[in-house]
Order: sequence, then C-alpha cells, then structure tokens
Amino acid sequence: AQYDAQGNPTHTCHIARAFVAGKIRNQRYLTSRAARDSRDAVRAERLRKATNALGVLLESLPLQSDTDSVRGIEGQASAVYFNVFGEMITVPESEFAFRVRTRRPPRDRVNAILSFLYALLRTDCAAACEGVGLDPQFGFLHTLRSGRPSLALDLMEEFRPIIADRIALTLINRRQLRPSHFEERTDGGGSVMLTEEGRKSVLVAFQERKQEEVIHPLLKDKTPLGLLPHLQARLLARCLRGDLPDYLPFTISGA
Repeated sequence: AQYDAQGNPTHTCHIARAFVAGKIRNQRYLTSRAARDSRDAVRAERLRKATNALGVLLESLPLQSDTDSVRGIEGQASAVYFNVFGEMITVPESEFAFRVRTRRPPRDRVNAILSFLYALLRTDCAAACEGVGLDPQFGFLHTLRSGRPSLALDLMEEFRPIIADRIALTLINRRQLRPSHFEERTDGGGSVMLTEEGRKSVLVAFQERKQEEVIHPLLKDKTPLGLLPHLQARLLARCLRGDLPDYLPFTISGA
C-alpha cells in the first residue's frame, strides 16, 4: 500500500501536505508562545510577524496541487521560522548566536545542538516506521535518495519544533549548555561540535522531554511525547491501507 500510494501523485501530494501542515502549526505554536513570553518589545513584534506569515503559508497549503509546490511552501515556512529562531534565544549572542540554519557541518553552537537532536529524532522515527511495517526509505515529502530514510524524515517534520527545537531552546536559555560544551574543529571546515559532556546533557534532556505527557488530539488521551512517532506511524499506516480517510499530523494543543 505504501509503494502504491507513492506511485499516485495525488495521494503523495495529499500526504505530503499533511506532514507540512503539522510542521507549520507546531512552528507557529513555538513562535507565538515566544512572542507572548518575550520581555523585549522588538523581539516580540518580530515573532508575531513570523507567526502571522506562517499562518498565511498554512492557509495556502491546501491550494497546492503537486508535491513540488508543497515542498516550496515548506521551504518558505522554514525560512520564516529560522529567520526568527534567534529571537527565541534569551542568553547573550556572544554565547549563542544564531543567524541561519547550517548543516553538514553545523557552523555554530546552536546549529550543532539542532543537528544532534534532529539525528536522535530521525532514529526514533525510522524505528517507528519499521515497527508498524512501513519502509522508512520510501517517503512522500522527501524525495527518494539512496541511503536516506525519506519516510522517517517525513514523519519527523511535525516533531522538529515541539521536541528538538524546544529542547534546544530550553537547554540554551536555562544555561544548561554553555560555550564550554562545544569545540570547533581544526580541519578548516569551520564546523562546531558538541563535546562528550555536551552530548550527554542533550541526551538526558531528550529522554526527559520524551517522558512528558501531552493530549493526543485524535486519541483524546494523555500520551508520552516519546510514543508519538509510533502512534503517528500507526495512523499513517492505517491511512495508507484505507482504514482512515486522511493522515492527521500531531499538533500541540493550541497550535
């Protein structure tokens, strides 16, 4: 059923839109919450504008009739979101400055944390796909590429803001991570990596965050965050089999 759906452009686009919708809603939750909590009027206004811009993109999403257009909306939303991600960091820029999302390699401390957390989340999502009988290599939003778990990357999109990004901001703003937890590689690539102690701190925070409970909007029951990838993979499998009319992404309450 998964392979058949991937061969159907209309079905592929429908599922891809759901993944992106979940991601944008959860991004808006983070930016709107940060705007309310900010004590800096200028920062708060920038975050409110980003929240509104994400809302406009979310409204345009159902109008996209092909997967490439959906990917375009996702790219625009990510640009808006990461353009204000630094506004959600409350410690001095001399310690944690964020300008742009960089990967392979991460070029600053914030990107180093995000890349590490995304890798952990991707592993959980790949395991969730396999656990319900889905092939983590064959996705809908992410294109097929040898060695890349495209479906796991699809599934993790809705969880990036509320799990990985939220952990990164908490660790930074509560000063649980400090500049001493990072090292700059001397290979000329300008990469910044977490030290062993830094990775341990992130792993502990990741496990603690996964134990926190949220209300699942479909199941109407409390669920540990760590179980959400498995629950969502199960919902996706049911959708692909035709047991559910649509895939419903997880969005945090209030998103």
